[in-house]
Amino acid sequence: MTAVADSGEADLHASEHADSGIRERQFAALTEPGVSGALLVVDVQRSFADPDYLPWVAADHLPVIASAVEAVASLVDDARRAGVPVVWIQLGQSADRPWMSSLWLRGVAADAPWPGSDEPCVLGTPGAEWYGMAPLDDELVVTKRGYSGFFGTSLEAELGARGIEWVTVVGLTIDCCVDATARDAFQAGLPVLVPSDATAAYEPELQANSLANVALNSGVVVTSAEVVELWSRGATA
Repeated sequence: MTAVADSGEADLHASEHADSGIRERQFAALTEPGVSGALLVVDVQRSFADPDYLPWVAADHLPVIASAVEAVASLVDDARRAGVPVVWIQLGQSADRPWMSSLWLRGVAADAPWPGSDEPCVLGTPGAEWYGMAPLDDELVVTKRGYSGFFGTSLEAELGARGIEWVTVVGLTIDCCVDATARDAFQAGLPVLVPSDATAAYEPELQANSLANVALNSGVVVTSAEVVELWSRGATA
């Protein structure tokens, strides 16, 4: 049994070493001279981030949401200092254009008054406002109607026009709009980083599973500190 355990431990360390090598190659590709990244901030709006709008989230999990919001705000500041473009992606539901499939999925009657009082991020309402941070006048803001910042928007073209070749995706929530945006960025050919401390879901297990799914299918899960380090390395390359 000892031999089996020792062999398993050796295999584990060999795997970790191999993963470390892959990670470093991934990072090196992002910091080559002339390679530009951007920070995509997704849906850090009152409807999704302000505790007053989240009465259904367990009280002991609200600090997790607050911590993620703080981490996003810090990354925004770091990106600006590093000269990394910050792109703001917001959900903007229109009072004259109901999202019918979302209403269907949530069991809302098709003839119910629209928008309902609890409908998130309706343009012109407080729920659609940025929370704990805000775009500067010269920063790109993209308004989406669904989950992904790429679906039905000009985001891919805007990133291409700015010479962006990889993205860091942060915001709320990792199981929904952050995942959808990261996945579509990946499918558009952009390497994707997702800092685990700068995103969250409303349940711990869902958060962990969603990050694991990102790591499996569409990006590299990192920390905010690793992203800042990459921005620094890219600036001096």
